[in-house]
Amino acid sequence: MSGLFSPEDFVKAGSGPLYIQLHRRIVDAIASARLTPGDSLPPERDVAMMTGLSRVTVRKAIQSLVTSGELVQKRGSGTFVAQRVVRLEQALSQLTSFTDDMARRGKQAESIWICRALFLPAPEEVMALGLGSGDRVARLERVRSTDGQPLAIERAALSSVMLPDPEAVTTSLYATLEQRGLRPVRAVQRISAANLGRQDAELLGVSPGTASLKIERISYLATGRVVEFTRSIYRGDAYDFAVELKLAPDGERNSD
Repeated sequence: MSGLFSPEDFVKAGSGPLYIQLHRRIVDAIASARLTPGDSLPPERDVAMMTGLSRVTVRKAIQSLVTSGELVQKRGSGTFVAQRVVRLEQALSQLTSFTDDMARRGKQAESIWICRALFLPAPEEVMALGLGSGDRVARLERVRSTDGQPLAIERAALSSVMLPDPEAVTTSLYATLEQRGLRPVRAVQRISAANLGRQDAELLGVSPGTASLKIERISYLATGRVVEFTRSIYRGDAYDFAVELKLAPDGERNSD
């Protein structure tokens, strides 16, 4: 570690800005396994003393690595080399659950439950689920992971008519709904980019401000009745979403 932060060559001509030089040293150390996932870095003031750089320069280098996902900062603990995450490609053309997705990859879906109970609905839940006055909503909130690696946060809401006992869901929500003859057959999804707030970042084991994908899904039965309203947050460094596109029939094309 001391050799990594030695002051030599930091002012070598043509090497670029000092924070870029420090950034590059740390990236190279991670690539060559001199620094491995979970290793902690010294505090910024110590790195500044070892390198002879200013704390502003050190902070700028560290923050650039946090933003790129190479490092993660944990409040009250320090700065660590981030765990390596295998990127997963998720097709958008099929209506599947997280459990189904992991099973197809030969992995076990895991859940850390945050909330699983009945509540009075929030206004957005009333609108999305078509609830009436006096209706209650089943909320399921959990961190989804595999191989011990958190990948997503799911916040699902369903009418209590669809799911009167939220604690009946132990693994797959869709499997539970299928047992009741209420598995959805289609859904509308909206995907947007978002930077993680502190609470969600802590749940996913990454730094606040890390890029993520926010997905809102409203799922329907064959009758057109709404089944679920789910808002999920996926780690941006772990997921690629893919969709197959086909050329529209001749009669539906617009000429340029």
